[in-house]
Amino acid sequence: MRKLEGKNVVITGCNRGIGKAILEKCVANGANVWACMRTMGDDIKSEFEELEKKHGVWIKCVKIDFREEESIKKAVKTIMSEKKKVDVLINNAGMPYSGLLAMTPMADLREVMEVNFIAPLQMIQGLSRLMVKQKEGNIINIASIGGIETREGFLAYGSSKAALIWATKSISKELGHHNIRVNGVAPGLIETRMGIDIHTDKQIEETVDLSTMKRLGMPEEIADAVVFLASKESSFITGQVIPVDGGR
Repeated sequence: MRKLEGKNVVITGCNRGIGKAILEKCVANGANVWACMRTMGDDIKSEFEELEKKHGVWIKCVKIDFREEESIKKAVKTIMSEKKKVDVLINNAGMPYSGLLAMTPMADLREVMEVNFIAPLQMIQGLSRLMVKQKEGNIINIASIGGIETREGFLAYGSSKAALIWATKSISKELGHHNIRVNGVAPGLIETRMGIDIHTDKQIEETVDLSTMKRLGMPEEIADAVVFLASKESSFITGQVIPVDGGR
């Protein structure tokens, strides 16, 4: 049984890493997808076409720049213009950043907050209006364990994800009476280019040592948690942020 059969899902940042794994798991479970991405080469389009044929779904690429408000507005308008139901919004797109406060330009801090916090809120603001009209919906934000734990050198990234966690819980209260659930997933250190590139070998080793399971996570393990939250199996869960971190 496919858990998301016939559902229409919006996923941001799904051309690689966790986002791509989420898209693959969603379509394998019967979901149609609007794939919102900043870059979309012929290779990813070809992969999506193969997934469409394999799983009998549609995948529509929507170009979007999460640093620009007008680009996000245009993407939301494009999705809504199709007059289709939007069952699930998955805010996955984000940018990594590491550096001590003393070495962090304010322009960089603003950019991280814009992409990791403001852009997801703008997606929610736009698409939740449709969900309210539908009288149902499901929003899932990909946060980070870095927004829960504090660690020197990750002020910009951790603060942006902590803000997203707070917003997830707050928005769940605003939208709950419209039958719209809002939850989050907080990945630990995952074996992706984004996750590995901003950590030194020593930091990765220390993180693995902190983990009960003594290993890095895989993108597919985050995607499994997302599919659970997107499905009816989690129908009485809202306002929660689930750590998927191997027991840190």
